[in-house]
Amino acid sequence: MTVDLFGTPDPLEPTPAAAPRAEPRVLSVSQLTRAVRETLEDHVGVVWVEGEISNYRKQPSGHQYFTLKDAQSQVSCVWFARGWGLRTKALALADGMQVQVRGNLTVYEARGQYQINVQVVEAAGAGLLLAKFEALKRKLEAEGLFDPARKRPLPKFPATIALVTSPTGAAVRDMLNILGRRAPWVRVIISPVRVQGQGAAQEIATALAELNELSQRGVLPLEVIVVGRGGGSIEDLWEFNEEIVARAIVQSAVPVVSAVGHEIDFTIADFAADLRAPTPSAAAELIVPDAEDLQRQISASGSRLRRATAGMMARERSRLDFLARSVSPQGLARRLRECAQRVDMAGEILRRKLRERCLTAERHLVELRARLRQHLPDQRAALLRHQLSTTLARLLKCGPAHLLSRRQRFAQVAALLKALSPESTLARGYSITTTEDGRIVQSVQNAPSRTRLVTRIRDGEIKSVVE
Repeated sequence: MTVDLFGTPDPLEPTPAAAPRAEPRVLSVSQLTRAVRETLEDHVGVVWVEGEISNYRKQPSGHQYFTLKDAQSQVSCVWFARGWGLRTKALALADGMQVQVRGNLTVYEARGQYQINVQVVEAAGAGLLLAKFEALKRKLEAEGLFDPARKRPLPKFPATIALVTSPTGAAVRDMLNILGRRAPWVRVIISPVRVQGQGAAQEIATALAELNELSQRGVLPLEVIVVGRGGGSIEDLWEFNEEIVARAIVQSAVPVVSAVGHEIDFTIADFAADLRAPTPSAAAELIVPDAEDLQRQISASGSRLRRATAGMMARERSRLDFLARSVSPQGLARRLRECAQRVDMAGEILRRKLRERCLTAERHLVELRARLRQHLPDQRAALLRHQLSTTLARLLKCGPAHLLSRRQRFAQVAALLKALSPESTLARGYSITTTEDGRIVQSVQNAPSRTRLVTRIRDGEIKSVVE
């Protein structure tokens, strides 16, 4: 008899007739889930699994949840914040990344589903390239290499174009066919480089630098440079994701068009270029106009110009015919004679007005001379000098007399003040009695008993006390 995972008899194997029938062991959901978890952790343990990330979620706590899937199956994964490894500090997870995860296989008992508790995450295959692509893109974008304000417009009618691509690829043949059909006047310079494999990025950057040097020296007056290749996988197109290519495109003095892969393919070169073309064929169509369209436009413009010229000529011819009919030679001569007569009359009136103005000015000048003679400056100055000397003499006489009068008046006032002063009164034998604090005693009531008095006489003071 075999025993199942949890120790209960296998129902598919017959029980011996002699043995008594045992009662089946009934488990709770929690017991079942716990038994599965312990079995997985004990018998499977740590695993390495590769797959594509989907349904990625990052919680505020820092824990990350995602599903790892392939074409047939999927498994839930959780990467706890405390378990982030040093090997994955620069790896940012996102949906669609192809990764390899290392962790413990276990069961999330609350939902009864098995999952991987992730310990390490590493990019795998295209996922690693995608991570490198995003890291370089963020770096160059922060430096301003992708700034739209830096990018230059392409010339509308370029005469010389350079193609930096493989000389044996289908892309260069397609571009040459389209350029030859749309703009046969364009001169095309091919700078052959490898577009795939080790060292291809360096060749592309070197070709861009050499073309710019030739253009600056005037050897090749380039107006546009196209950098590109045909489609392929991300590994095939990776040389156009190298930093050296992006910086060479940005440093180019000639506008650069990036035409790499198919319409769905994006490379670092596309972001650095002045213009991104979905495909090499589209690049050829974008950088040159169509000769047939130009011919049609020129023909349409010529037709409009001819119609406009014919209309203008017809209008001017009609105007000349009208003028010729409305103005006869006799009438024109008469109008000229009338104009000449009006000019003569205007001349006579002008000369008469000028004579009148001159006479008026002469009369005014005579009046001014007469008034000037009446007010000659030398006579006026002599009169003013006489008046000044007379006034000065009067001032010299009035000053001493006025001072003497004031002195006599002062002496009179001083004598009067002296006669009325207290000192004069005391000299005549009178006295003045005051209290000690200086109040004049004018009545007996002002000097009660025990009042100290001071009596001033001509030659001193007498102090006393009232009894």
